[in-house]
Amino acid sequence: MRTLAVYPGSFDPPTNGHLDIIERSSRVFSRVIVAVAVNLRKNAFFTPAERVRMLKRLTSTMANVEVTSFRGLLVDFARVQEAHILVRGIRAISDFEYEYQMAHMNRKLDQEIDTVIMMTGERHSAISSNIVKEIAQFGGKIDDLVPPLVRDILISKLKGAKRR
Repeated sequence: MRTLAVYPGSFDPPTNGHLDIIERSSRVFSRVIVAVAVNLRKNAFFTPAERVRMLKRLTSTMANVEVTSFRGLLVDFARVQEAHILVRGIRAISDFEYEYQMAHMNRKLDQEIDTVIMMTGERHSAISSNIVKEIAQFGGKIDDLVPPLVRDILISKLKGAKRR
């Protein structure tokens, strides 16, 4: 049986924790679509196109992973892709309540879509995109939190923002 899963998120920026979930998902499912959410309520640091480009480069060696962006309801996107599985990663028990509510709401919106929750690897459990950005803004070391590609792009973009 071939299985297609969608792993949605803001990925602003992609972290080692995100890559952990993507890599592990690629071993479980036949195909994984990493879906960068365009959320109009969030003030993202990176544009959707920048996040998609980073993720495409980071997953280029994973033949069964593709990256795209979407706007609107996740279940609508999954339906168009003909995916019946949503992958969500949780770092700590504090993430569980939100993901639990979202899984039930997505199931209510489309009975054909199930959510699979993966625990982020222990060494990535304290990493969040917001923490990464904050540490980087103050010149802290983020080498263990994001891949070198993301580190370099984030630092470059922060330097450009300071010049303005």
